[in-house]
Amino acid sequence: MRITVLGSGTSNGVPVIGCDCRVCQSDDPRDRRTRPSIAIEAGETTIAVDTTPELRLQFLANGIRRLDAVVYTHEHADHIYGLDDVRVFSMRRGPLPVYGRARVLDTLRRAFAYIFSDALPRAGGGKPSLDLRVVDGPFEIQGVPFEPIVVWHGQLAIDAYRIGDFAYVTDVGRIDDASMDRLRGLDVLILDALREARHPTHFSLAEALATIEDLRPRRAFLTHICHEMKHGDFDGKLPAGVAFAYDGLRIEIDDPPIR
Repeated sequence: MRITVLGSGTSNGVPVIGCDCRVCQSDDPRDRRTRPSIAIEAGETTIAVDTTPELRLQFLANGIRRLDAVVYTHEHADHIYGLDDVRVFSMRRGPLPVYGRARVLDTLRRAFAYIFSDALPRAGGGKPSLDLRVVDGPFEIQGVPFEPIVVWHGQLAIDAYRIGDFAYVTDVGRIDDASMDRLRGLDVLILDALREARHPTHFSLAEALATIEDLRPRRAFLTHICHEMKHGDFDGKLPAGVAFAYDGLRIEIDDPPIR
């Protein structure tokens, strides 16, 4: 199984519009961070977790040519507003399965009302064809098992996902003990670490590192990084087995969890 980090940035992206800080002006390509998303490739199956506003550019940059399903963590704008760009895939394969909490799917119906309305015809490729599926427990996509795990983004309950020995935990400010227990024994963990200073709805760098020390995955990558942390400043300074993610990072997971 291969994980591609499509975007490793925060909701503003990096560089931030109009910002002259050293990170936004950096010539290190690892500091150019689009909104947060990953692609999971297992066998012939490709699954996107979230659809950022840069989805089209992310797929082109990473050579992703097929998509079999979309899985949502939550409904914030930086995680959903690339949904229309999946139309090229539904035109080729038919209705695209889209998984998320009932609340998330309701938001999609409102935010993209034209997709679900008969007023705009689908003929000619004017909108994607979607098959919305409510996440209320573990599920499989073409043999790839997903285990939703509740984490807290401020006061909002959202879904992290465990797929075999890999877990993706973005936009998290708190993880309950029961959810922590479901995140143990990982090969690879991708975890939110917004900045060094504390934040009300996201892990700080210190909070993310403390969580990693508790969970003890074999490898951990930090994501959802804002323009207050320059990638190169942390080269060689993080604990063993921990690194900043960056756009285009590819992570190979042994023993793909395909059933």
